[in-house]
Amino acid sequence: MKVIDSIVTQAAGIAAVRRDIHAHPELCFEEVRTADVVAAKLTEWGIPIHRGLGTTGVVGIIKHGNGTRAVGLRADMDALPLQEFNTFAHKSQHDGKMHACGHDGHTAMLLAAAQHLAKNRNFDGTVYLIFQPAEEGGGGAREMIKEGLFEQFPMEAVFGMHNWPGMPVGQFAVSPGPVMASSNEFKITIHGKGSHAALPHNGIDPVPIACQMVQGFQTIISRNMKPIDAGVISVTMIHAGAATNVVPDSCELQGTVRTFSLEVLDLIEQRMQQVAENISAAFGARCEFAFKRNYPPTVNHPEEAAFARQVMTGIVGAANVVKQEPTMGAEDFAFMLQAKPGAYVFIANGDGAHREMGHGGGPCTLHNPSYDFNDDLIPLGATYWVQLAEAFLARS
Repeated sequence: MKVIDSIVTQAAGIAAVRRDIHAHPELCFEEVRTADVVAAKLTEWGIPIHRGLGTTGVVGIIKHGNGTRAVGLRADMDALPLQEFNTFAHKSQHDGKMHACGHDGHTAMLLAAAQHLAKNRNFDGTVYLIFQPAEEGGGGAREMIKEGLFEQFPMEAVFGMHNWPGMPVGQFAVSPGPVMASSNEFKITIHGKGSHAALPHNGIDPVPIACQMVQGFQTIISRNMKPIDAGVISVTMIHAGAATNVVPDSCELQGTVRTFSLEVLDLIEQRMQQVAENISAAFGARCEFAFKRNYPPTVNHPEEAAFARQVMTGIVGAANVVKQEPTMGAEDFAFMLQAKPGAYVFIANGDGAHREMGHGGGPCTLHNPSYDFNDDLIPLGATYWVQLAEAFLARS
């Protein structure tokens, strides 16, 4: 493993910043303190900043030489609405809020890279450091783009990185094509006709209609989609009735849909609406169908993914750069990859053995109340960011 010595030397100080951010988690679009910490560090290192895109976003600008090329490096800053189980010294100080996805570590790795790039400037061109709010459901990437991110800071490509528990520390993962799924929600309200439970023939019971509907949705996956395509329809909530002896007037279904392509998503949405409306009509009921598209699929561009793999290989060796297995989790970096070429990669977070005394009894997995970011990744992740930026700007 070939990490940059000066980054290793400064790693303890950056780790302290990471733990401070972990202890003060902020939810989407509320990252005021976190943005202040980021802005203060960048300013301390002589890096000009721009604040306010996406409400609390921070963009650092490091320029050197006369080159006109530019590349963007992105880290997310927000926490999750989750009660932390850990009791170590840097545990969350705010009930119901926790850095359970490692965004504190993502911020720290990019800060470590910023410190090195600002001091050494071994490149010709511009590096944009994008500290993004509201990845966890708020669509902060989309909002930064809407407010002019790529117009104000024109860049040829943009890169993102997420820690990945379960992979041995010292590994990276990257692949071309879809690596994370689209995230979508649906809400269906079936309107029947209430009656006494002993006299169901006087009403139109929405509950068996809902049951038929749930079964019908699964045939979309098994009989309408190509078998080689991937998609998930999950009905996760069904609400109906308030008394055991009353057939309710209505029944509500909610859930999520995940796909790796917009074409499959179009098909699922269209068929779900047809199934819902026609099953309702067949039973003499009607339904309201609402489908909300949150995040599109995260799709890596082949050239940029290959470039990222080349950089990683120079740091940890080819054997430690593994195939990035697509996951049905979602990521709003997808919006940036729709707008610009780039790649979203994984850096291994280990199995949780790095956690200090006082960690929760659960596993060290993402969105888990016993999770903690592995500070040993800071020099490795920062080295990747630095060498990626330098190599990208040096390309002919």
